[in-house]
Amino acid sequence: MCSVAQIVHRVSYPIAGGRRINQRFPDTQAGRRQVEALIRGNPDARRYYDVRARVAGRTVNQSFRTRREANAHAATVEADKLRGIARDPRRGRVTLETYAGQWIDGRHDLAEKTDELYRWLLEDHILPVLGSRTLGELTSEEIRVWHAKLSRKRYSTAAKAYRLLSTILKTAAADDLIPRNPCQVKGASIEKAAERPVATVPEVQALADAMPDDLRIAVLLAAWCQLRRGELLGLRRRDVDVSKGTVSVAVTHVVRMDGRVVTKPPKTTAGRRTVAIPPTVLPDVKRHLDAYVEAGPDSPVIGVSVDMLFNAWERARKKVGRPDLRLHDLRHTGLTLAAGAGATVSELMYRAGHASPVAALRYQHATRDRDRDLAALLGQMRGSGGNLEAPRDNGAKITKGSATGRKKVSPRKRI
Repeated sequence: MCSVAQIVHRVSYPIAGGRRINQRFPDTQAGRRQVEALIRGNPDARRYYDVRARVAGRTVNQSFRTRREANAHAATVEADKLRGIARDPRRGRVTLETYAGQWIDGRHDLAEKTDELYRWLLEDHILPVLGSRTLGELTSEEIRVWHAKLSRKRYSTAAKAYRLLSTILKTAAADDLIPRNPCQVKGASIEKAAERPVATVPEVQALADAMPDDLRIAVLLAAWCQLRRGELLGLRRRDVDVSKGTVSVAVTHVVRMDGRVVTKPPKTTAGRRTVAIPPTVLPDVKRHLDAYVEAGPDSPVIGVSVDMLFNAWERARKKVGRPDLRLHDLRHTGLTLAAGAGATVSELMYRAGHASPVAALRYQHATRDRDRDLAALLGQMRGSGGNLEAPRDNGAKITKGSATGRKKVSPRKRI
């Protein structure tokens, strides 16, 4: 077989019994004359143009109904071979269901909840529609229609499912099973979560007071130490050091989609952290330990089930007139208050247990009080001609300009 893509004429025509046979002829003047004669003698004959090429050591054959399509494909194959990206189309014949199963079974790096989420997205939202299609058959248009239908019903789920599908098909492209990732829907992976509410400081205290006495500490630690629900339920006596005024996150309780609770370490190194307890909260922590926690080092600090904590929280938030608040919103509240107090991105990341600054940035919110403080500071600077030595706790400092020697104000990055 010549290394250059070749076009072969194929004529399919019926014989006795209704069976069809194929005859092939070379793309030469004599071969083309034979094809024309065969077609004239067989009204039911059909002509095809087969393009044969050597790709990755194998003979690849694709058929077309027109000579123009065959010529274009042959030219594309040769160009792809020169660029080193030619691929055997037979490799893309595996179904999405088969490949996705192999992909997720091989992802041993996934956290348990992430693995569970991915399998749910595949089984409930991706494979029922696209699973029977081969990788080579999937088109951008088909994926766009699938995503549009799902997003009309479940916008957030559609974004998650699209991101997962795109990741799987990106791997398929890297494995040379398909020429490119067909997930090309602009903006489909963006998930715009609704802005969560923030409680006021008096509301946090009211929520704590509305909880059963043995559970009020959950509200205080969630708000003032910015702990997640799973981190709260994973706390043991050994994790609370009242002499140093710290609480350490070493294990967490993860609630699976089937309701089972799994105890495991935090999924990231950043999640394993020790944070300071505010001095005004420390007496509440000491009292809770003395009254409700057994002496053993592994005794749970909050010794109730997820459901019991949820039910107590439901009653408390309704009692104080904030039924919109989730327990996790207390953590959001605490981080927002820390940002307003001048915490930097790195400080927020550490306290929240975030591995990425992007996650910490979600808790940055301008407040009206903070905006008024900044406006007052800017007014003072304008009135003094820029020579005011701004106090550091107002979020700015004075530096000298290198070019002119004039003093200018460069705001510190306050989060």
